[in-house]
Amino acid sequence: MLAQTLIVASAAIVLLLGSLHLLYTFFSDKFVPRDAALTAHMQRVSPAITRQTTLWRAWVGFNASHSLGAMLFGALYGYLGLLHLPMLLDAPLLLAIGLLFLGAMLLLAQRYWFRIPLVGIGLALLLFAVGTALLLA
Repeated sequence: MLAQTLIVASAAIVLLLGSLHLLYTFFSDKFVPRDAALTAHMQRVSPAITRQTTLWRAWVGFNASHSLGAMLFGALYGYLGLLHLPMLLDAPLLLAIGLLFLGAMLLLAQRYWFRIPLVGIGLALLLFAVGTALLLA
C-alpha cells in the first residue's frame, strides 16, 4: 500500500536524522563551536536558571534530548506504519500529532537550523502528509 510506504519512509528519514544527530553529539566535533574560546567559556558559565549546570552541559543535553525525540518519532511511526497501520487509521489523532510534530520541526529548521535538516524534515513532512491523505481517503 502506497500510504503505508510513505508513512514508513517519512518515519525512517526522521529516525535517521535523529540517530545521526545523536552520534554527532557524542562522537564528533560537529556541534563544537569553531571558536575554542567560546567552547571554554560555555564550559565555565551557568545559565541564569541554575548554577547546577553549565551552558556546555546544557548544550550537549539539549542536543541529545532533541535527537531522542526525533528517534522516538521515527521508531514509533515506523513501527505503527509497518505493523499496525489499521491502528493509525482508527486513531486520526495520532496522524494529526505526527503532522503537527513534523510541521513544528520544519518551522524550527527554517528559523534556526541549516539546509540538510530543513530538506530532510521537509521531505518527511511531505511523505507523511501524502501518506496520511491517502490513508484517510
